[in-house]
Formats: sequence, structure tokens, C-alpha cells
Amino acid sequence: MRVVFMGTPEFAVPSLEVAFAKHELLAAVTQPDRKRDRGQKVQFSPVKEKALQYNVPVYQPEKVANRRFLEAMVQLKPDVIIVVAFGQKIPKALLELPVYGCINVHASLLPKYRGAAPIQHAIINGDQVTGVTTMYLSEGWDDGDVILQDKEPILPTDTAGTLHDRLARKGAALLDETLSLISAGRAPRVPQDHHQATYAPKLSKSDGAIDWKQPAARIANLVRGLNPWPTAYTFLQSEMIKVWEAEAAGDDESPPGEILAITPEGILVGTGLGTLLLKKLQREGARIHDAYDTANGMRLRVGQKFA
Repeated sequence: MRVVFMGTPEFAVPSLEVAFAKHELLAAVTQPDRKRDRGQKVQFSPVKEKALQYNVPVYQPEKVANRRFLEAMVQLKPDVIIVVAFGQKIPKALLELPVYGCINVHASLLPKYRGAAPIQHAIINGDQVTGVTTMYLSEGWDDGDVILQDKEPILPTDTAGTLHDRLARKGAALLDETLSLISAGRAPRVPQDHHQATYAPKLSKSDGAIDWKQPAARIANLVRGLNPWPTAYTFLQSEMIKVWEAEAAGDDESPPGEILAITPEGILVGTGLGTLLLKKLQREGARIHDAYDTANGMRLRVGQKFA
């Protein structure tokens, strides 16, 4: 099939690879180059980098509803448009352009976790299973008819980063199967139950603030779900400290945020329900270290409280 691929982050790259290997990839559409990181250097999106490796033409419209961009897509005459974590809403004119429609790969079992951050919210909420969905895009957000779904367990040790990588590969495999069914005229089309829909809104850095009055298990899930971005954090001695790894450690009742013990295994802290063992921390301007080393470096002591 003649394919136009629309995507931006690393999650979309395995699906782009499938489109290139199995079909005629006419173009890749991605977000404009942005300044990133502390140096504010202009960087290409992962999708653009991969497309350039393949010598595939790249389009980077500020808005996909732009008339000149739409005219360019009409000239390409795609059979299908694949959309994976693109970052813009697709206008009706583009949805109706391809013969087989616009196909989306979404990192949840829709209608659960519609929105920009389904992987992170699944971990934060303590889910044990998530998955990927392929669907026909509609004018709404993630509410189109489902084609295929595939489940993926969430491991107790999973972070958003590790789960992201597995779902990206699983999504690409599901896309491959989906395109085969579409080309054979055998693709299912199952409307979503909109009454069952839940949402996973885009995250910001402020979402990482730890509330020590929450249960230890909830805080541990927050730490996993926000690793590697935007990262959970707390304050001690007026210094912000990022928490990269932590685990619920017991059911003892203790003052929320209070340091109960400092051992080579980590820093034991009281919460609203149970205790939390901090294992990996990062001070401002420093690297990630074992919590025990951080405690020694800051000369922490039992009885101090995280804010």
C-alpha cells in the first residue's frame, strides 16, 4: 500500500520501520524542529531522524490543517495514513483523503486511557495490565472504531520507560497485522463504548510533586510512572530532590515524610499509609546516586522530614 506516516517521538519509530519495510512509504510527517535540553539546541524528532536515514521525504507543518500541506498530501495519493503519537489533531479533510482511512496506534486498551499519557497513567494508577490498540481515526480524540488490540502485563519493576519500549514494539507488530487485514479487506471495525472511556491527560513537571500523605504504594507507583519524565520529586532543606526509584516497604504507621531509618538499602520514610524505601535519588545539578550515598552527602539524619 501507498503510505503516509505521521508521528513524532521515539514510540512511533518501530511503526515507521514497519511502514518502510512492508509498504511504499511516500512521506513522513512530524512536528517542526524544536529547541531541547539545557543547551537549547535545535533537534530533529526521532521520526524525522529515522525517515532521513531511509531517504523518505519529511514534512513538518506547524498545523496539518494548513492548505498548502493538505494540497501536498492530495498530490501523494496515499492509500492509508498511519498516525502514531503525532501530536496534532487530524482535520476532516485529511481523515477522508486515503482510500483506507487514517489508522492510529494508541498505547492503551481503548476506551481506557484516551489522551496523551496512557503509559504513565496506567502505572501511576497501579494497573497490572495495559496494551496497544489500532483504530480508525475520527474527528474526536482517540474515540474511533477499534481494529485490533493486544494486551501487555505491567511488571512490578516497570517504569514508564521500560513499558514504553515494549508497547512501542508491540504496537508496531499490531500495526503490521492491521495493515495486512486492511489490504485483504478483512479488518474488523468495533465501535468503542464511550461510557467506559477514561482519560490520561498530558503530564507536566508539577505532577511529579510527592504528597507524603498518600499511601506508600501510591507514591511508589508515581515514581515508576514518571520515570524518566517528568520525574517524581520532593524537598528537603529547601533543596529539590528527584526520586528515581522507590518501593513500598511496610505497613508501619509513621509521620508522613519523616525519615525513619538510613541504611545501605536506602532511606526509609513514613507516608500516609505504610513506609516507603527511597533507593535512587538525584540532587540538583548532580547525577543519580544510591539514596544511602545521597543521605551521607547531605548529612541527613533520622527525624528530618521531606516537605
